[in-house]
Amino acid sequence: MSINRATRLLHTVRHLKPGQIGWRLYYRLLRLRVRRQALALLRPVERRQWADAWSAPAWMPPALIGEGGQGKWTFAFLGERGELARAEDWNHPGKSKLWLYNLHYLDDLCAHGAEDRDAQHRALVARWIDENPPLAGNGWEPYTLSLRLVNLVKWLSTKAWQGSEPIPDPWLSSLARQSQALSAQREYHILANHLFANGKALTFAGAFLEGKDAVRWLRQGLKILDAEIPEQFLMDGGHFERSPMYHATLMWDLADLIHLAECSGIAVLRDRARGWRQALAQGLDWLEMMTHPDGQVGFFNDAAFGIAPTLADLQSYVDCLSIQPLAETLRMVARQGGDYRLRHAAASGYVSVVWEERSKALLDVAPVGPDYQPGHAHADTLSFELSLFGQRVLVNSGISQYGEDAERHRQRSTAAHNTVVVDGVNSSEVWAGFRVARRARPGPVGIDVQPKGLTITGSHDGYRRLPGRVTHRREWRFQEGQLVIRDRLEGGFTRAEARFHCHPGVSVRLENSQHGVLALPGGRRLALAIEGGEARVDSASWHPRFGESHPSQCLVVAFRAPACSTSFRWA
Repeated sequence: MSINRATRLLHTVRHLKPGQIGWRLYYRLLRLRVRRQALALLRPVERRQWADAWSAPAWMPPALIGEGGQGKWTFAFLGERGELARAEDWNHPGKSKLWLYNLHYLDDLCAHGAEDRDAQHRALVARWIDENPPLAGNGWEPYTLSLRLVNLVKWLSTKAWQGSEPIPDPWLSSLARQSQALSAQREYHILANHLFANGKALTFAGAFLEGKDAVRWLRQGLKILDAEIPEQFLMDGGHFERSPMYHATLMWDLADLIHLAECSGIAVLRDRARGWRQALAQGLDWLEMMTHPDGQVGFFNDAAFGIAPTLADLQSYVDCLSIQPLAETLRMVARQGGDYRLRHAAASGYVSVVWEERSKALLDVAPVGPDYQPGHAHADTLSFELSLFGQRVLVNSGISQYGEDAERHRQRSTAAHNTVVVDGVNSSEVWAGFRVARRARPGPVGIDVQPKGLTITGSHDGYRRLPGRVTHRREWRFQEGQLVIRDRLEGGFTRAEARFHCHPGVSVRLENSQHGVLALPGGRRLALAIEGGEARVDSASWHPRFGESHPSQCLVVAFRAPACSTSFRWA
């Protein structure tokens, strides 16, 4: 192992909790014991009688999009189609692991129009059970088990409530076996959203089934949730991984847990539902702040459209649950500066600025994520996104894939975000697919509210590991129909660039190295002015969904002094 790789690994591992290391060693060194626990003899199980029917709304589009002869089905996940024709296709070597994960989730059971595909779903569930023996393949990994168990419980609870026919015993037995396999593989070595998903799934399984094993799974699930909800949701309501996409996913999870408490009538769930409701209300407040006028989330850390419910989807679910809006005393403080309204989520580290004509800016003054699990982090500190007149103008990269290749690394890089790159280095050392070694630490946030505008300042130390020990300071000034971004680099550097990625619908035309125009769809124009740097336009790409890449332009401003200013004027 090279010295650089060893150093990077050391700076990654040193942030882990001792328990993460211990559990990882346990799962690697004692695999036979884990296997024995997963395959342990189970007592017979029955379905628990619930107080009411499962009736949650759906947000996902159908994934089962075609059915051919001889059991050949076509699925679409992550912008890619694939066929399920043989048992081997559940673990097809030609498909990415993430695509196969989605195949095993069985999300289509709870997607839009699921009631119209009942016959196909019955065949699909029976086929999964027949073609996926215990602990064989992707479907028995803990994360896929977690998502599929919840889908199966929702779907089966609806069938059971209708009472048209009993649930087949093999299906109940399979549900119990999957629950036991998850119980033996809880992801304490990963923590964060993975462990939360484990806790939710064990809670659902324990609430749906009846018997001593089910009681144990319910107890295990609630133990996880009791510890992880206060750990993972910060004081401002934001999820601690700082990914708006995963935040929205966990909001839906909380809504499901609240609905489970109502439907099942189980006392230990109903006792916790009040706390879950408050966490959900605060989390929706945070998500609203992080949503652009187009109704979709901002792209900070791992974020893309179509993977998680939108704010509108969640609001519909909340309405069904009769959850009251967050009390004004619990909402994030909003401050007015002229025509601008500011909200600062101090615990998670984001600022939103909203003004007339459906315009909004989202500013990242946040740490990359929890120290012990920044797997979904990007090197995007002090980046921002801008919407004007209801449409996105400046955008971060988004993501089109997971994995460990060069494209995944590029999409996580500082250069793929609206911030400053110093000497070609990332502000945080993102590596592999989900690793971060040395990471940028943000400094204090300054907020100066003026009669006709406001100014937000932030900084980070991510480049202090370089020979010149550079600190990056950024100021966003909102005033009189314009946004001015002032960057200052304190320390020594050879080359620095501020990058401003434009939405694919926006075109950039430079008149010279200090002036230009951004043309927006619909004919609006922004005047561009540079001080302390020279501008050029590079080709770039935007990735709003998995499997998608749209050509775009990036305004690159090369520093010619330690301080550089870029202004966008639309008045």
